[in-house]
Amino acid sequence: MGAGLLVAIYRRFRFTNLVYTLIWLHALILIIGGHYTYAEMPLFNWIRDTFELERNYYDRLGHFAQGFVPALIVREVLLRKTTLGSGGWLTFLTVSVCLAISAAYELIEFAVAKATGTAAEAFLGTQGDVWDTQWDMLLALLGALTAVIWLSGVHNKLLKQLKH
Repeated sequence: MGAGLLVAIYRRFRFTNLVYTLIWLHALILIIGGHYTYAEMPLFNWIRDTFELERNYYDRLGHFAQGFVPALIVREVLLRKTTLGSGGWLTFLTVSVCLAISAAYELIEFAVAKATGTAAEAFLGTQGDVWDTQWDMLLALLGALTAVIWLSGVHNKLLKQLKH
């Protein structure tokens, strides 16, 4: 669905190569998580076992990416399609949209869990953590903040190159 949307809007709105690269990386994270399930990704099982951790943390990586990648997408759309410039409001709105996406995802997970009953644990992948939903949203927040802090300068340069 996401790839189809990117193809459909390509002539009217081309993202920077940075954003396309991040979308591709995020898609890989999602595909791998879908293939193995987020609680059973083999590399992260090895990390869990090697370092004697309580859980497989691949889902945490996925939720960090759920904030990190959309942050640059939202930032680019806001900078190019509104009169908003770089600064505090841009950062606030970007992070807020990412948190809204994360919360919406968690609400969808909740609805599916309620509808499926006993299959909820397998779907949610909470791995026994009662705070899993809050961790997921915190990691999306940290991902969004990290993207904005680390990549805004590079992103701004790439956006200026689009205008030439």
